[in-house]
Amino acid sequence: MTKIIYATQTGNTENIANQIAQKIGENVDVVDIANATKDDFEEADFLIMGTSTWGEGELPDELEGAMPLIESLDLKNKNIALFGLGDQEEYGEYFVNALGILYEKLKNKGANIVGFTSTDGYEYDESKAEIEPGVFCGLVLDEDNQDDLTEQRVDRWLEEIKPYIK
Repeated sequence: MTKIIYATQTGNTENIANQIAQKIGENVDVVDIANATKDDFEEADFLIMGTSTWGEGELPDELEGAMPLIESLDLKNKNIALFGLGDQEEYGEYFVNALGILYEKLKNKGANIVGFTSTDGYEYDESKAEIEPGVFCGLVLDEDNQDDLTEQRVDRWLEEIKPYIK
């Protein structure tokens, strides 16, 4: 089974998590990280994790609160795809930083992160989610300024991670 675990502050990340689940169809479970258990992470065949970036490039409160749980996980060789939401115009100096922070944490726990995307089409100053020039560590969405591109971006990303969805 595929699990989508998300952290949200305003509901946008939850909405995207549900859209992704609808597009995947069967055998997918959507879980708010505030309610997630160790089993949610470890028993999933494939994980998709999503987060918004809050404040000045910080993790949302729910994700910050779940860090002790994430630290306790055995994620060695677990396939995980990531998505993140941010505002490139208002917060371009730390656009989707929480996604980059989450990526580093999961990678350091041994996870195999899949579903990288191009930075083409975005205008920002800096991002911890840009793990090498021109490459984001997951799907990046800007619901504040480019919501008209969301469905196309989600569909393209889902095609890329399709081999991992179980």
